[in-house]
Amino acid sequence: MDRLQALKMFVAVAEAESFAAGARAAGLSAASATRGINSLETFLGAQLFTRTTRQVRLTDVGRAYLEEVREILAQLQDADDAASGAAGSPAGRLRITSPQEFGRIHLSPVLTDFLDRFPGVSADVLMVDRVVNLVEEGFDIAVRIGPMPSSGLTAVRVGEVRRVVCGSPDYFARYGRPEHPRDLADHRVVSAAPATPSRDWRFGREGEVPVKVEPQLTVSSLAAAIEIARRGWGLCRVLSYQIDRDLADGTLQTVLQDAEPEPLPIHLVHVEGRRAAAKVRAFIEFAAERLRGVPALKA
Repeated sequence: MDRLQALKMFVAVAEAESFAAGARAAGLSAASATRGINSLETFLGAQLFTRTTRQVRLTDVGRAYLEEVREILAQLQDADDAASGAAGSPAGRLRITSPQEFGRIHLSPVLTDFLDRFPGVSADVLMVDRVVNLVEEGFDIAVRIGPMPSSGLTAVRVGEVRRVVCGSPDYFARYGRPEHPRDLADHRVVSAAPATPSRDWRFGREGEVPVKVEPQLTVSSLAAAIEIARRGWGLCRVLSYQIDRDLADGTLQTVLQDAEPEPLPIHLVHVEGRRAAAKVRAFIEFAAERLRGVPALKA
């Protein structure tokens, strides 16, 4: 196994956390993968993996090496793309991560249209409500909602959304509308744990009005919390884009608009410090234009 193939094999095994699965991804046998990794470790004079009968895990040296190898392979792919003309016709596999509801509502249609335009590109999308480490987890692009801390990432702003409290017209007819954030203590509240893990809800442009909310019902699904609010059981707090259609057809209404916090920015981010591959540049440009034209993403 030559050096380049060994590096690709190393990345495949690291991502799969399995010699057998990594070998399948690389189109090789498990025995070839094992020999290749053993030869690489011998060449480096360092152990890259800890191995047990049940799992394969990177060592500290292996994790650092993985980041460097991914950088090298990405630069090599970019050079190959430029030489072969692929820079003008993006190709390869994109790995993208996004919050669940944003991915379902807004990213999916953008991505399928992008793949129609560039059939040489394929994509894997992880829709999860946590911050994914692009480098450590091997992703090309992430959708981030919220303030961007200082980091080594390139961020392209594509919109913004509001944090809103909503309920159904039936609910407001029966229980009235809260006029101040502290009035929430007198209302039924359903909380979606992944989206609103804290019971301290902040209001006001600077978040200067903290309100301790005691939900009567907590669910693990944001979609379920919104559906419960639609049925008139209680109020929930969501991001404005998540209920845009409900607001348009009157199924849900927002309250406490004057006390809303500052809107949250939406960015497409990718790793800085290397020249982005053609597929990444093409998707960022395509998605940014589309998303900036979505009314629901303009707070």
